[in-house]
Amino acid sequence: MSELWQLSTFELSQLVQAGEISPLDSVEAALARIDAVNPALNAFVHVCRERAVDEARLQERALLAGEDIGPLAGIPLGVKDLEDVAGLPTSFGSLAYRDYVAPEDSVQVSRLRAAGAIVVGKTNTPEFGYTGFTKNRVFGISRNPWALDRTPGGSSGGSAAAIAARMVPLVTASDGGGSIRIPACFVGAFGLKPTFGRIPLGPEPHRMLRWVDTVHQGPLTRSVRDAALFLDVAAGYHPADPASLPAMAGSYVDCLEEPLPRRCRIAFSPDLGYARVDREVRREVLAAVEVFARLGYQVEEISTVFPDVGRGWAYASGAEVYAELAREVAGKEHELGKGFWSGTVAAAHLTALETGDIQRERFALNEVLRRLFDRYDLLLTPTLPTEAFAAGGPLPSIIDGQPVESPLHAVAFTYPFNFSGHPAASVRAGFTDHGLPVGLQIVAQRHRDDLVLRAAAGYDGERPMDRWPDL
Repeated sequence: MSELWQLSTFELSQLVQAGEISPLDSVEAALARIDAVNPALNAFVHVCRERAVDEARLQERALLAGEDIGPLAGIPLGVKDLEDVAGLPTSFGSLAYRDYVAPEDSVQVSRLRAAGAIVVGKTNTPEFGYTGFTKNRVFGISRNPWALDRTPGGSSGGSAAAIAARMVPLVTASDGGGSIRIPACFVGAFGLKPTFGRIPLGPEPHRMLRWVDTVHQGPLTRSVRDAALFLDVAAGYHPADPASLPAMAGSYVDCLEEPLPRRCRIAFSPDLGYARVDREVRREVLAAVEVFARLGYQVEEISTVFPDVGRGWAYASGAEVYAELAREVAGKEHELGKGFWSGTVAAAHLTALETGDIQRERFALNEVLRRLFDRYDLLLTPTLPTEAFAAGGPLPSIIDGQPVESPLHAVAFTYPFNFSGHPAASVRAGFTDHGLPVGLQIVAQRHRDDLVLRAAAGYDGERPMDRWPDL
C-alpha cells in the first residue's frame, strides 16, 4: 500500500470506512508530511496540531462504537486563510487582520467537518485574494512544488501547493477571478469553479450581503472524483447565503459514471479573440483538445467569443471589496498592501451610471454565452496563457514574445466566467519544456456542473493525473 500521505481523499476515505486505518493514522501522516515539506513551500501558515489529533481520537472512539461519522471521516483538511474556522485565526493575508480569530465556521467548513473532515491548519493566500500569485506581508511567499522558484498561483496558492505536495488530500479554495483555476493549472491539479451559488458563501465576516456575484467556492483536488465528493458534501442551499442554490438531485460522484453524450458538441477557442498564449502552452492545450476528438466528440475551433471584459470585472469586484472593508480598516490603511488598496479605492468612485454600464456589459456577455451554448455543450480554452512565473511575482508583462495589452491578460481566460457565473474547471493538459504543468479549461452552461465533471472525468480516464512532484 502507498504511504498514507500519497492517497487521494477517496482512497483514504475507503480505508478509514473499512477500518483498515484509523482517523489518527490519517491525521498523523498528514502532520508528518507538513513537517517534512512545508518549510520549503510555505503552503500552511497555521497548523492546529493538538486540536486535529484530539478530533481524530474522538472519531476513533465513535467508529469503534459503531457510529457513522460521515464520508470524510479522518480526512485531513486545509482551509484557505480567507475562510473561517471557529477558534482559528483568519488573517486574510493582511497585517490589518493578523489578530482576528473566527467566532464560527463558514458554511462550507461546517459541512466538511460535519462529514468527518478534520481541519489541520490554514493555507496561505495573497492579501484578500487580490493577486494571481501567493505573497503577503504577514506570512511571505508560497512556492510551487514543481519548481520552488515559481508560484503555485493565487489566490488559493497555499491550498494548491498543499495538494500538489500531498500534505493533505483535501483543501478549501475560492475563486473571484480565477483563484481556483489559476493555482490548479500551475500545480497540475483539478480545480472547479462551480456555478455561482452552488456552494454557499459566509456567514460573511464583514456582515454584508454581496451584490457582485463573482466569488465562488469550490474544490481543488488531485482527482476529479475527489472534487465530486467535495461537492456532494458542500453544495446546497443555506440561509446564511440567500443566493445559494438548492442541492442537485442525485450525487456528483454517481454522475461520473455517465460518459458525455456521444453527440456532445464541443467548441474550442485558443485565445477567446483577445488573449496571447505562449507557444509551449498552446502546444500542450492542442494535444489535450485532441483527446476529446479521439474519443469521438465533435470539436470545432472558433475564433472570437466575446470582447475582453476585464476592466468591468475588476471595477465591479473592487467596488464591492471597498464597501466591505473601508470602515473596518479606517486608520489602518497603512497596514494594507499599496497595490491592493489603491486598486480598491480607484474602483470605489464608480457612479451609478458607470455601474449600470458594467451590468450592461455583463448582460451582453451572458447573451453571447447563451447563444454559444445553444450551439455547443462545452467550451474549451487554455486555463492560462503561460507556465507558472516567479514565486514573488509580478504577473507576466510579455507573453509569446509580445507585450500584453492589459495586466489582466496574464489570467485572460479565467475572469470572464466569474463575470458570467458559468461553471469552469481546469484539468492538467501537459507540461512545458521546463517540466511545469499546463491547464485546459472546460466551461459549460450555468447549472451544468455535472457536465463539466463528466467531461473532466472522461479526459482524466485517457490522461490520468498520476504524476506529482518529488519532495
